[in-house]
Amino acid sequence: MQTRLGSYITCNSVGESYKAFVPPPLPPNPPLAFDAESLTLLEEANRQLGRLDGLATALPDPQLLLYQYVRKEAVLSSQIEGTQSSLSDLLIHEMDEIPGVPEDDVEEVSCYVRALNFGLDRLKTLPLSLRLLREIHGVLLASGRGATKLPGEFRHSQNWLGGSRPGNAVFVPPPPDQLMAVLGPFETFLHDPDTAPLIKAALAHVQFETIHPFLDGNGRLGRLLIALLLAEAQVLHYPLLYLSLHFKTNRSEYYDRLSRVRTHGDWEGWVKFFLRGVVNTAKEASDTARQIIALFDADRARLPALGRLSATATALHRHLCARPVTNVPLAAKAVGVNRGSVTAALAKMQEMGLVRELTGNRRNRLFAYDAYLALLSRDTEPLAN
Repeated sequence: MQTRLGSYITCNSVGESYKAFVPPPLPPNPPLAFDAESLTLLEEANRQLGRLDGLATALPDPQLLLYQYVRKEAVLSSQIEGTQSSLSDLLIHEMDEIPGVPEDDVEEVSCYVRALNFGLDRLKTLPLSLRLLREIHGVLLASGRGATKLPGEFRHSQNWLGGSRPGNAVFVPPPPDQLMAVLGPFETFLHDPDTAPLIKAALAHVQFETIHPFLDGNGRLGRLLIALLLAEAQVLHYPLLYLSLHFKTNRSEYYDRLSRVRTHGDWEGWVKFFLRGVVNTAKEASDTARQIIALFDADRARLPALGRLSATATALHRHLCARPVTNVPLAAKAVGVNRGSVTAALAKMQEMGLVRELTGNRRNRLFAYDAYLALLSRDTEPLAN
């Protein structure tokens, strides 16, 4: 029987019954129906990804942008889950300074960065699989609030979304004894050679969120899965697509689209929403990359005016391109110059408006490459509670 709608299993827990949802395997059956709008969106999404990838590949050092873009995705994805950490908070945290938000919030984002980098590195030796997802989950929940929620293990108990218990929940994923029955076909789909990479990423994200196989971290890992699928398919050589921006900006529609797949089998509506996000986010990433490159070039051209400090300032500028928040000890070590020269160069760069001191202190000062950080931080303000 062909159906896109899953089945409900009646379960019992703590004296009450509830219905848990078990999704059908992917790909959808009947197959996706691509209308003219869908095909146009798919073509444009692939075109914009090619443009973004070409721009990154042409850079002298793509790792400069990659370092920051991975962190932007981490901040955005974690904000969808309710964290209040900003990109600046994360960069300061990574220097072992004290950020202005709860430590657990920043540590959660930092774990996302480590998980994404770990996953991208593991893809070189291990295909995308349930084993790899468990390994990445172990890194994602290694510390912070999720550290007690079985990092790296599929859940052994029922979870739910919304409500105080399964009986009054908005959505109840498959019960634990059904997990492998749905995860096996899901893993098979990850290797399906007949589904285009962008469509596979769109479908796999929803299926993973529906299965919700872990006690915690499913939302973040489900969004991370998109980047991993595109990297494995070599659609992007560098993961510069932070699709969480689209999901965060359209958070209500994001959840509604996920729900309609489960209640109505509306995969087409979800795919269009997903592809629009790819188009818009890839455009934004390309435009921001061009502005960053232009900023780097313009600011570098101003440094020879500093005379005897110009060589130190140029080396500091290279350091700030990689780490837009720094302090004197870190900068001195990075550029191989004594602290006195670094302090003098930073003071001149501050007078020029190239850097801004963040603390107002006389000691233990932090300096930010302000214009660069502003470009990177677009749309990364925490969501209002």
